[in-house]
Parts: sequence; C-alpha cells; structure tokens
Amino acid sequence: MESPLSQSVLPMGWIEGLSLDATAARAAGAQHSAEYCFAEPFPHAVFDGFLPEPVARLALQHFPNTSLSSDRVYEMGYAGLHKRQILPEECDAPARQLFHFFNSQPMLEFLQGLTTIAGLIPDPYFVGGGYHETGRGGKLGIHADFRINEQLHLHRRLNVIIYLTDSWQPEWGGALELWDREMKAKRREVMPVFNRCVIFNTDADSFHGHPDPLQTPEGVFRRSIALYYYTASKEIYSEVPSRSTMYHARPGDDAAVQREARRLRFDEHLRQWVPPALLRYARAVRRRLGR
Repeated sequence: MESPLSQSVLPMGWIEGLSLDATAARAAGAQHSAEYCFAEPFPHAVFDGFLPEPVARLALQHFPNTSLSSDRVYEMGYAGLHKRQILPEECDAPARQLFHFFNSQPMLEFLQGLTTIAGLIPDPYFVGGGYHETGRGGKLGIHADFRINEQLHLHRRLNVIIYLTDSWQPEWGGALELWDREMKAKRREVMPVFNRCVIFNTDADSFHGHPDPLQTPEGVFRRSIALYYYTASKEIYSEVPSRSTMYHARPGDDAAVQREARRLRFDEHLRQWVPPALLRYARAVRRRLGR
C-alpha cells in the first residue's frame, strides 16, 4: 500500500534534521490500523515508498561499505548466513540522525496509531537492529523473534524493516516469507524492493524469514534498516512504590518554604498509606479549613 508517511515526512536538510508532526503521524497510522490488525497470517503492513525519496537515497548513500568495530557478522547456517549487522552509533552523522528520528515521538505515534499498541518504547542501543546486510548465498531461516530485551528488560512488540537495495531483481530471491501460526503454509512473500517497509507484530508465532540462499551477483547485497520497538511491563508497580515526587527544603530556606516542603511530603505519604476514600475525606476537610 502507499506509504502514509511519504508525504508527511519533510526533509529539512539532511544535517538539520527531519520533521514530522506527532498528531499527524498518529492519524496517518490510524488510517491503516484496521488493515494492519486483521492482516493474515499475523498483524502486519507493507508500505511502498515509505520514506521520501531523497531520505531513502541518503540512507543508502550513508550505508557503511567498510567494516566497523562493532559490526556483527553471522555465519550460523539456517540461523543466519553471510549477514552483517551495523550499529547506528558507529555510522556517520547523517545515518545516526536518521536512526534517531526512527526513535522519536512522531515515529512512535505513527506506529501506535497503526498497530493500536500503546506505550511503545524505542531501543536506543539498537540491540539486534540497525543496518543489516546479507550477501550472495546468505539466508535467514524461518523464525519467531526474541521477545525480551534482556538489556532493558522490555517486551518486544514490533519490527520495522525498510529495504535499501536499489533495483532488486526477482530472480535474486530474498523475499521475506510470512508463515501461518502453525508453520504449515506460507501466506505471503514480500520482495525487498527499495524503500519498501514491512511492519509486523513480534508475537511468539509470528514466523518469518528468507530461508533460501540469495542469488545476487557478487558485490550486490540485500540491505535494510531494522528497527525494534518494545513495551514495558506493569509488574513494575509490584516492585517499586508508585509515589510522586518527594520534595525537601534546604537547611537555610525560610520557614514558609520549609512548611510547604513538609506539606508536600506529608501529602505523598498520605497517598501511599491511606485508603482512597479516607484520603478524599481528609482533603475535603483540609479544603474546608482553608489549608
């Protein structure tokens, strides 16, 4: 489908930054949420021309052609063969800026509007993500992704893949395969066409991959941007007291400031320990007394 972002993302100059209104971004995503949520074999969407053409071209132009110190190269057979992962923070400034945009509020608003997943969190460390590159003979077996970011202790919810190889030819293979939840039938293939974006939920049974060896010419790579998004767990409320800010006056502050700080702390302790009905009563009494 046509990208809802291609007309909304405004290149303001590659170094100066990208601009996208957060409200408009959420609305753009929400326009496609029904198609996304009810897609088979699992929630997903495919957008052509996802980025404005100049931005997509610059993303490819700034793809690092030489090895960087943090590169990871996978030679694991079915689990990943001839695959290189490049962390954004080691790339040049234009590439870093683009990845920072992908972690920004407008991008999150777009994804939340599209997927109806609230509270999405980006990964500033790009664990497993960044630029990806797979060479001739490379492949990635059908799999469901890891679901917990063990560095940030977050629940992985969403993948965003933007393809960057120019003039991809069907005879090279490399299509992303989406399989049904029982792993009995392939339900969709997505060719890695330049500036095509695939977004999908990372559930326990969101099976995908490109398991056949690439038939690209020597020196031609299947290139992409890979982005992962997460949500936090509400279990934090059982581990850490859900209290508000605790204010303290400085020793030299005047009496009025000392009283105000004590009152603020007292109110917070009340909120922590007093049942809600009794707390409402106490506040009503305070209002009547003018305190």
